[in-house]
Amino acid sequence: MNEYEWHLLEDKNRVESLEIAGAEVRCGDRVRLRPRQGGDVFDVALAGRIATIEAIEQDYEGQFHLSVVVDEDPGRDMGMARQPGHRFFFAPSEVEPMSPAGGAASAAAARTPTILIAGIGNIFLGDDAFGVEVSQRLANKKLPRGVRAIDFGIRGFDLAYALLDGTDVTILVDACPRGEKPGTLYVIEPDLDSLESLDAESAPPVDGHVMNPVNVLRLAKTLGGPPKKILLVGCEPESLGGDEGRMGLSDTVTSSIDEAVRMVESLVDKILAGQSPAEETADNLKKGESSNANN
Repeated sequence: MNEYEWHLLEDKNRVESLEIAGAEVRCGDRVRLRPRQGGDVFDVALAGRIATIEAIEQDYEGQFHLSVVVDEDPGRDMGMARQPGHRFFFAPSEVEPMSPAGGAASAAAARTPTILIAGIGNIFLGDDAFGVEVSQRLANKKLPRGVRAIDFGIRGFDLAYALLDGTDVTILVDACPRGEKPGTLYVIEPDLDSLESLDAESAPPVDGHVMNPVNVLRLAKTLGGPPKKILLVGCEPESLGGDEGRMGLSDTVTSSIDEAVRMVESLVDKILAGQSPAEETADNLKKGESSNANN
C-alpha cells in the first residue's frame, strides 16, 4: 500500500466479518497473502506468506482493508508499537482464506476467538508482581492459535493500544485486594457498562509509571472501544512491599502461581470451546467467586 492508501485508513470503521472467496473471515483467522502485481517491495517479500487477521476496517470511501500480522514475524507480539513495520494492510482480493468455504470445520475455524492474556503489576511492589509472574509462565508455554500471553507490567499505554487490536477476549491477570485470605484467587467479569458512569474529567489520566486497569479501560474506550469481553484473574496479595517496596512475591502468593496458571489455561480452553467462561472456572466457580489455592 502507498502513503495515500495508508492515510485513507485514518477514517475507518471496524467490521466484524467479511466474505472472501465464499468464506466468512473474522479477526484471528489465518490467510495466505496474494498481493496484486505491481506492488512495492513488501508485497514481493510477503507474497505467499501466512498471516493472521487482526482487524477488518472500512474507510470513508467504503473500501475494506484487512490488517494482518505475518505468522513468522518475531515482532508480532509488540502490540501497537510494532506498526507500521510489522502490521500490513491488504485488500480482500489480495488474501486467500486458509480454510475452504463450507463445512462444519470451516464454520468452526471462522468462529475461533482471539485471546490476549495480559499480565499487570509492578515488580518492585511485592505481590503486585503476581500478574507479571503468571503471564511470563504462560508466555513460555505453547499456547493455542490466536492466544497470546504478554507481560505488560506497568505499561498502561501499551495495554490500552493492545486492547484496540481486535482481540475477542482479554484476560487481565493482576493482584486484587478484596479482603480475603492472602493467596485467594478470583475470576471476575468486570462490568464494562460502568465505564459510562465514571466521570472522565475527574478521573486521573493513564500514568506511564503506574498501571490502573480502570483508567486503561477508559482510555481504550475513548480511543475506539474496549474488547468485546474482559475477564480478570486476580490474587489476594499478602504484602505490596510497604513504603520501601520489595522485589519478589511472598511465599503465600508464590504458592498460588501454579493454580493461577491452570485457572487461566482452563478459561482459555472454555473460550475456545465456545463455552461462557463466566459460567464456570477451573474450580467450578461462579463469576466473581473466589478460590483459595492454599487450602
